[in-house]
Amino acid sequence: MDGAAITAFVTLFVVIDPLGTTPLFIALTGGMTSAQRRRVALRASLVALGILTAFGLAGGSALSFIGISMPAFRIAGGLLLFFTALDMLFERRTERREKRVESELEEPGDDDPSVFPLAIPLMAGPGAIAAMILLTERAAGDPGGQAIVFAVMTAVLALQFVLFLLGGPIERALGRTGVMVVTRLLGMLLAALAVQFVLDGLEQTPLFTTVSEGR
Repeated sequence: MDGAAITAFVTLFVVIDPLGTTPLFIALTGGMTSAQRRRVALRASLVALGILTAFGLAGGSALSFIGISMPAFRIAGGLLLFFTALDMLFERRTERREKRVESELEEPGDDDPSVFPLAIPLMAGPGAIAAMILLTERAAGDPGGQAIVFAVMTAVLALQFVLFLLGGPIERALGRTGVMVVTRLLGMLLAALAVQFVLDGLEQTPLFTTVSEGR
Protein backbone atom coordinates (compact mmCIF):
# COMPACT_ATOMS: atom_id res chain seq x y z
CA MET A 1 0.00 0.00 0.00
CA ASP A 2 1.55 3.35 -1.04
CA GLY A 3 1.66 6.57 0.95
CA ALA A 4 -1.47 8.07 -0.62
CA ALA A 5 -3.50 4.95 0.13
CA ILE A 6 -2.28 4.87 3.74
CA THR A 7 -3.14 8.56 4.20
CA ALA A 8 -6.62 8.01 2.72
CA PHE A 9 -7.23 4.93 4.85
CA VAL A 10 -6.12 6.52 8.11
CA THR A 11 -8.09 9.71 7.43
CA LEU A 12 -11.34 7.97 6.47
CA PHE A 13 -11.04 5.25 9.11
CA VAL A 14 -10.58 7.84 11.84
CA VAL A 15 -13.34 10.17 10.61
CA ILE A 16 -15.93 7.46 9.89
CA ASP A 17 -14.82 5.76 13.13
CA PRO A 18 -16.15 2.19 12.65
CA LEU A 19 -15.20 1.18 16.20
CA GLY A 20 -17.02 4.12 17.75
CA THR A 21 -20.11 3.77 15.55
CA THR A 22 -20.62 0.05 16.19
CA PRO A 23 -21.88 0.37 19.80
CA LEU A 24 -24.34 3.03 18.61
CA PHE A 25 -25.58 0.67 15.90
CA ILE A 26 -26.20 -1.96 18.58
CA ALA A 27 -28.20 0.54 20.64
CA LEU A 28 -30.25 1.72 17.66
CA THR A 29 -31.10 -1.81 16.54
CA GLY A 30 -31.95 -3.17 19.97
CA GLY A 31 -34.82 -5.65 19.83
CA MET A 32 -34.35 -6.39 16.14
CA THR A 33 -33.76 -9.86 14.78
CA SER A 34 -30.42 -10.77 13.18
CA ALA A 35 -31.98 -10.52 9.71
CA GLN A 36 -33.37 -7.05 10.46
CA ARG A 37 -30.01 -5.90 11.78
CA ARG A 38 -28.30 -7.13 8.64
CA ARG A 39 -30.75 -5.21 6.45
CA VAL A 40 -30.26 -2.02 8.46
CA ALA A 41 -26.46 -2.42 8.37
CA LEU A 42 -26.45 -2.99 4.60
CA ARG A 43 -28.82 -0.10 3.86
CA ALA A 44 -26.86 2.33 6.08
CA SER A 45 -23.56 1.31 4.47
CA LEU A 46 -24.94 1.71 0.93
CA VAL A 47 -26.47 5.13 1.68
CA ALA A 48 -23.20 6.34 3.21
CA LEU A 49 -21.31 4.95 0.20
CA GLY A 50 -23.58 6.85 -2.20
CA ILE A 51 -23.27 10.13 -0.30
CA LEU A 52 -19.49 10.02 0.05
CA THR A 53 -19.06 8.94 -3.59
CA ALA A 54 -21.22 11.84 -4.77
CA PHE A 55 -19.24 14.39 -2.79
CA GLY A 56 -15.95 12.82 -3.87
CA LEU A 57 -16.95 13.09 -7.52
CA ALA A 58 -18.70 16.46 -7.54
CA GLY A 59 -17.45 18.19 -4.41
CA GLY A 60 -14.68 20.16 -6.12
CA SER A 61 -16.95 21.26 -8.97
CA ALA A 62 -19.64 22.34 -6.52
CA LEU A 63 -17.11 24.40 -4.58
CA SER A 64 -15.89 26.08 -7.77
CA PHE A 65 -19.49 26.84 -8.76
CA ILE A 66 -20.14 28.74 -5.53
CA GLY A 67 -16.77 30.49 -5.64
CA ILE A 68 -14.79 28.60 -2.99
CA SER A 69 -11.17 27.88 -3.89
CA MET A 70 -9.59 24.54 -3.04
CA PRO A 71 -6.87 26.13 -0.86
CA ALA A 72 -9.61 27.79 1.22
CA PHE A 73 -11.51 24.52 1.49
CA ARG A 74 -8.34 22.62 2.40
CA ILE A 75 -7.73 25.03 5.27
CA ALA A 76 -11.36 24.96 6.41
CA GLY A 77 -11.58 21.19 6.02
CA GLY A 78 -8.32 20.71 7.89
CA LEU A 79 -9.60 22.85 10.76
CA LEU A 80 -12.87 20.90 10.82
CA LEU A 81 -10.97 17.61 11.00
CA PHE A 82 -8.69 19.07 13.70
CA PHE A 83 -11.67 19.99 15.87
CA THR A 84 -13.05 16.49 15.27
CA ALA A 85 -9.72 15.11 16.49
CA LEU A 86 -9.92 17.26 19.63
CA ASP A 87 -13.42 15.94 20.28
CA MET A 88 -12.09 12.39 19.95
CA LEU A 89 -9.18 13.09 22.31
CA PHE A 90 -11.46 14.56 24.98
CA GLU A 91 -14.39 12.15 24.39
CA ARG A 92 -16.76 14.97 23.42
CA ARG A 93 -17.52 13.38 20.05
CA THR A 94 -18.59 10.09 21.61
CA GLU A 95 -20.76 11.91 24.15
CA ARG A 96 -22.55 13.87 21.42
CA ARG A 97 -23.15 10.72 19.37
CA GLU A 98 -24.51 8.87 22.40
CA LYS A 99 -26.87 11.75 23.22
CA ARG A 100 -28.08 11.77 19.61
CA VAL A 101 -28.75 8.04 19.80
CA GLU A 102 -30.48 8.36 23.18
CA SER A 103 -32.73 11.08 21.75
CA GLU A 104 -33.58 8.87 18.77
CA LEU A 105 -34.36 5.94 21.07
CA GLU A 106 -36.59 8.05 23.30
CA GLU A 107 -38.48 9.69 20.43
CA PRO A 108 -38.04 7.50 17.34
CA GLY A 109 -39.23 9.16 14.18
CA ASP A 110 -38.88 5.98 12.15
CA ASP A 111 -38.51 2.31 12.94
CA ASP A 112 -35.59 2.12 10.49
CA PRO A 113 -32.49 4.02 11.70
CA SER A 114 -30.41 3.13 8.64
CA VAL A 115 -30.62 6.52 6.89
CA PHE A 116 -30.85 8.70 9.99
CA PRO A 117 -28.92 8.71 12.21
CA LEU A 118 -26.69 5.80 11.06
CA ALA A 119 -25.80 6.79 7.48
CA ILE A 120 -26.27 10.52 8.15
CA PRO A 121 -24.59 11.88 10.20
CA LEU A 122 -22.84 9.03 12.04
CA MET A 123 -21.12 7.51 8.98
CA ALA A 124 -21.31 10.17 6.26
CA GLY A 125 -21.10 13.25 8.45
CA PRO A 126 -19.49 16.65 7.75
CA GLY A 127 -16.02 15.35 8.63
CA ALA A 128 -16.23 12.37 6.28
CA ILE A 129 -17.63 14.53 3.46
CA ALA A 130 -14.86 17.10 3.92
CA ALA A 131 -12.26 14.33 4.00
CA MET A 132 -13.52 12.84 0.73
CA ILE A 133 -13.43 16.20 -1.05
CA LEU A 134 -9.94 16.94 0.30
CA LEU A 135 -8.54 13.53 -0.61
CA THR A 136 -9.99 13.45 -4.14
CA GLU A 137 -8.89 17.01 -4.88
CA ARG A 138 -5.42 16.22 -3.54
CA ALA A 139 -5.22 13.53 -6.23
CA ALA A 140 -6.67 15.78 -8.95
CA GLY A 141 -5.20 14.97 -12.35
CA ASP A 142 -4.28 11.48 -11.22
CA PRO A 143 -7.12 9.06 -12.06
CA GLY A 144 -5.26 6.23 -10.37
CA GLY A 145 -4.86 8.24 -7.19
CA GLN A 146 -8.53 9.18 -7.13
CA ALA A 147 -9.51 5.57 -7.76
CA ILE A 148 -7.44 4.60 -4.72
CA VAL A 149 -9.35 7.12 -2.58
CA PHE A 150 -12.72 5.67 -3.64
CA ALA A 151 -11.45 2.12 -3.19
CA VAL A 152 -10.20 2.93 0.31
CA MET A 153 -13.49 4.64 1.19
CA THR A 154 -15.40 1.57 0.00
CA ALA A 155 -13.08 -0.67 2.04
CA VAL A 156 -13.63 1.38 5.21
CA LEU A 157 -17.41 1.23 4.78
CA ALA A 158 -17.17 -2.50 4.09
CA LEU A 159 -15.21 -2.86 7.33
CA GLN A 160 -17.89 -0.83 9.09
CA PHE A 161 -20.54 -3.21 7.72
CA VAL A 162 -18.60 -6.23 9.02
CA LEU A 163 -18.22 -4.60 12.44
CA PHE A 164 -21.97 -3.95 12.50
CA LEU A 165 -22.55 -7.65 11.97
CA LEU A 166 -19.97 -8.55 14.64
CA GLY A 167 -20.82 -5.65 16.91
CA GLY A 168 -21.80 -7.60 20.00
CA PRO A 169 -18.66 -9.76 20.37
CA ILE A 170 -16.35 -6.84 19.46
CA GLU A 171 -17.93 -4.52 22.02
CA ARG A 172 -17.61 -7.18 24.72
CA ALA A 173 -13.98 -7.91 23.76
CA LEU A 174 -12.80 -4.29 23.78
CA GLY A 175 -15.01 -2.95 26.52
CA ARG A 176 -15.60 0.77 26.98
CA THR A 177 -12.02 1.33 28.14
CA GLY A 178 -10.59 -0.36 25.04
CA VAL A 179 -12.80 1.72 22.74
CA MET A 180 -11.71 4.92 24.55
CA VAL A 181 -8.01 4.05 24.19
CA VAL A 182 -8.36 3.30 20.47
CA THR A 183 -10.39 6.48 19.94
CA ARG A 184 -7.74 8.65 21.56
CA LEU A 185 -4.92 7.08 19.54
CA LEU A 186 -6.86 7.62 16.32
CA GLY A 187 -7.61 11.19 17.41
CA MET A 188 -3.87 11.93 17.61
CA LEU A 189 -3.37 10.60 14.07
CA LEU A 190 -6.29 12.64 12.76
CA ALA A 191 -4.95 15.81 14.39
CA ALA A 192 -1.62 15.39 12.59
CA LEU A 193 -3.34 14.72 9.24
CA ALA A 194 -5.60 17.74 9.76
CA VAL A 195 -2.58 20.01 10.30
CA GLN A 196 -1.08 18.63 7.08
CA PHE A 197 -4.26 19.54 5.16
CA VAL A 198 -4.06 23.10 6.54
CA LEU A 199 -0.39 23.37 5.55
CA ASP A 200 -1.23 22.09 2.05
CA GLY A 201 -3.89 24.78 1.74
CA LEU A 202 -1.58 27.53 2.99
CA GLU A 203 1.12 26.53 0.51
CA GLN A 204 -1.31 27.19 -2.35
CA THR A 205 -2.52 30.60 -1.16
CA PRO A 206 -1.19 33.65 -3.08
CA LEU A 207 0.20 35.25 0.11
CA PHE A 208 2.23 32.16 1.02
CA THR A 209 3.49 31.84 -2.56
CA THR A 210 4.56 35.49 -2.62
CA VAL A 211 6.38 35.22 0.71
CA SER A 212 8.13 32.02 -0.44
CA GLU A 213 9.26 33.58 -3.71
CA GLY A 214 10.53 36.67 -1.91
CA ARG A 215 12.97 34.73 0.22
